Amino acid sequence: MRTLVTGAGRGLGRAIALRLAADGHEIWAHYRSSEGEASALLAEIEARGGKGRLVRFDVASEEDVAAHLLPLISERGPVEALVNNAGATASGYLAMLATEDWRRVLAVNLDGFFFVTRACLKGMISQRKGRVVNIASLAGERGNVGQVAYAASKAGLIGATKALALEMARWNVLVNAVSPGPLDVGMAAGLDPEKLKPLIPLGRVGTADEVAGAVSFLLSADATYLTGQVISVNGGMGM
Repeated sequence: MRTLVTGAGRGLGRAIALRLAADGHEIWAHYRSSEGEASALLAEIEARGGKGRLVRFDVASEEDVAAHLLPLISERGPVEALVNNAGATASGYLAMLATEDWRRVLAVNLDGFFFVTRACLKGMISQRKGRVVNIASLAGERGNVGQVAYAASKAGLIGATKALALEMARWNVLVNAVSPGPLDVGMAAGLDPEKLKPLIPLGRVGTADEVAGAVSFLLSADATYLTGQVISVNGGMGM
């Protein structure tokens, strides 16, 4: 299965790419600026016997997606599975948030979803099958102080997941989301785990590999009757 993972160079995207490569996917590892990390990822995938290639573009640029992703699809064939993982955040109370930070977060997290997914859907429709997994966030389900832009973008992504699932069901294209809570990578990685533990029913932060496992399931043969769903991988937060 040809699988595009956006933001694959580091953190959660890297864990997802490695897990899917181990599952037998041909990984198209997307990056924008982390070329060294993306190259190291590809080398690790190939060293483990997997297949992959690097693809560089800015998910928030319609022109960039058209110039770099569409030609690759024409050359190599349709993307069969897409993991929209690339994301951006900006911290700060809304009253003091800079306009450019608001726009950057929404551009990456929502425009990026739109441009990349749209580019991949035509091939999925023509094949009458496909999978899309969007990486949402607990912040998009319940909000988070100091992250209004991020929460708004992830809540929008959850809504887009549900609506797109309804649109694409007739072509057997399954669209779901994975919504992580605090992890050992990304925004929570720099926080004190001891301060987070009392907020998490399971008493610990999650791992990138645990989220990657949920993505793996949604792209597997065991998930052929799931669409429009949000799998919350958050240790019981928000129950």
